[in-house]
Amino acid sequence: MNRISRFVTGKKRTVVIIFSVLAVVCGLLMLTVPVNYKITDYLPQNARSTIAIRINDREFNSPVPNARVMISNVTLMQAMEYKKKISSIEGVHEVIWLDSVINLKEPIEMADREVVEQYYKDNTALFSVTILDGYEVEATDEIYRLIGEENALAGDAVNLATSKKLLVSEVLSALSYLVPIILIVLLLTTSSWIEPFLFLITIGAAVLINMGTNLFFGEISFMTQSISPILQMAVSLDYSIFLLHSYDEYKAKTDNKREAMAMAMKRSFTAIIASAATTLFGFLALLFMKYRIGADLGLNLVKGIVISFITIMIFLPALTLACDSLITKTKHKKLIPGFKSISRLVWKLRIPVLLLVAVIAVPCFLAQGRTDFLYGMGQISPNSRGGRDQIKINEKFGTSMPIVLLVPRGDPAKEAMLGSELEDIDHVTGVVSYAGMVGRSIPAEFLDPGITEQFYSDNYSRIIVYTDTEEEGEEAFSTVERIQEKAREYYDDAVYLLGQSVSLYDMKNVVTEDTRIVNLIAIASIFLILLLSFRSVTLPVLLTLTIEMAIWINLSIPYFTGGTLCYIGYLVLSTVQLGATVDYAILITDNYLFNRKAMNRKDAIRATLEGHFVSVLTSAVILSSAGFCLGFTTSSPIISDLGILLGRGTLLSMALVILFLPPLLVLGDGIIKKTTLKAEFHKE
Repeated sequence: MNRISRFVTGKKRTVVIIFSVLAVVCGLLMLTVPVNYKITDYLPQNARSTIAIRINDREFNSPVPNARVMISNVTLMQAMEYKKKISSIEGVHEVIWLDSVINLKEPIEMADREVVEQYYKDNTALFSVTILDGYEVEATDEIYRLIGEENALAGDAVNLATSKKLLVSEVLSALSYLVPIILIVLLLTTSSWIEPFLFLITIGAAVLINMGTNLFFGEISFMTQSISPILQMAVSLDYSIFLLHSYDEYKAKTDNKREAMAMAMKRSFTAIIASAATTLFGFLALLFMKYRIGADLGLNLVKGIVISFITIMIFLPALTLACDSLITKTKHKKLIPGFKSISRLVWKLRIPVLLLVAVIAVPCFLAQGRTDFLYGMGQISPNSRGGRDQIKINEKFGTSMPIVLLVPRGDPAKEAMLGSELEDIDHVTGVVSYAGMVGRSIPAEFLDPGITEQFYSDNYSRIIVYTDTEEEGEEAFSTVERIQEKAREYYDDAVYLLGQSVSLYDMKNVVTEDTRIVNLIAIASIFLILLLSFRSVTLPVLLTLTIEMAIWINLSIPYFTGGTLCYIGYLVLSTVQLGATVDYAILITDNYLFNRKAMNRKDAIRATLEGHFVSVLTSAVILSSAGFCLGFTTSSPIISDLGILLGRGTLLSMALVILFLPPLLVLGDGIIKKTTLKAEFHKE
């Protein structure tokens, strides 16, 4: 640090220019980073549905239908014209309608009524449309222009297109609320009108550098794009506060600003790297998820923490020295009170708090794993065009979820028998296949290749099964299982299923396995850091228990309120809340140990709370605001759930660190003394 501090304080203009250029360049690069909006793309490569997608792409090059278009007040001939127009739109790969399953040259009255009404009812036509990856926005916009406001378009492709359009604006919306909140909090807790802006400039540069360097990864997930900038900003601000508070202290002792900053950098280095390490190791646990969206987010957050640490230790000192005269001119008294009465309040509440936590600990631990979970993107807002159209289509034709079944080619009779039995499964509303459309009497070799290539490749036959379930849930997943079991009766393990319900069924199994591994790694790594930091056997247990208790309460709330929760948000939150808020417990414990060397345990905890409550409050308000801004500004249920969980969880962590941990430290003072190396406690 001596060499670094001398370089930074001696070459402050050079450092400011270098980081400014890096921030601008990476800000431009950030706009070119591809974003993946399909959560099913992050399933493990050996997942059954992932293998099915690869086989389907190789053999058929025809994805699963992902949109439905409903046209009202049309005749059969007009519907056929609409089908041609929709098919001609760039990005539309395939359109399936009534003429795909029956011969419209024959009177429609002679056809199976149930089959007809899946596609045409009361002069209203329903088309099953396949839109290619990457064309969702352009294709849906063209379809909207074609069908007008009076008709409807819905499906996964529409939801994906909506997410793509809204992502950037929603991130900016969240930041437009968060930045003023951070400024207000910092203005209240710092002693200069300029310092908060230096914090934001520094963290802003770190965020731009982090997001711009994602270009080296090829692409990032929409979760990373939405969550990472705001989380990085919220968890890194503490490091800036540590450094500048230390600088203020040393400025009061010496007239040499460069020397004061160099000393501040050396003194704050240990505290900042310890704080960054706990957060970093919490995020590192996400890298061990089999469901690779966790690794995508975790890698970006780990990189972000490292970049924030470097930026704060190098760029912020140089920027502060460059603006020192302006900081001095804008000095003011701290506007927030000292909260000296907080220690008396905590002491009065110590017994009720300990009893309350003891009573709710087990129920909350059990409840947090029994919440009803969603594994996909969640339901699109009913206030959006896609949400309203979805309701209109479901009211007219019912819910429809396509599942593609791939079976070995070679036996049309077996295919026909399988198709017939699939139609008898509960929630299956229709089966489209070569055998069902044309029958077994006409060999595929005698038909137009345009007809057969939809259903036959060199090795596989393709059967599309339509169900009336939602994309996920007990009914959807049990239907997937029954379809799979029925197909295996005919073809053993040589069958593959793909579709949104199938991918989410696999995702449920994968992320459920991830839970135990990720939580164990996060807890073990942070426990080890605490063990090495405090050189104590007892303290890591108390600190980890405090934050884990806050996590259990947070994640149990949806169970007790009867709500549902996106499982990805649940899983990510478990590590993020632990890694990001254990710093509060470290700050309180570290200062309690320091004060305990000169005071009795009661005075030590009072001095600790009075001296550091504002620091914990400042950090918690900023991080919880970041969570709530995410939660209330995004249309994505996954990100919304994660944001609300983070906001609520941060406040719960703060409450337990202030109300539960202090009496726990006092109560366990004797054991802590015996199990902590060189405790040197003051004799009572």
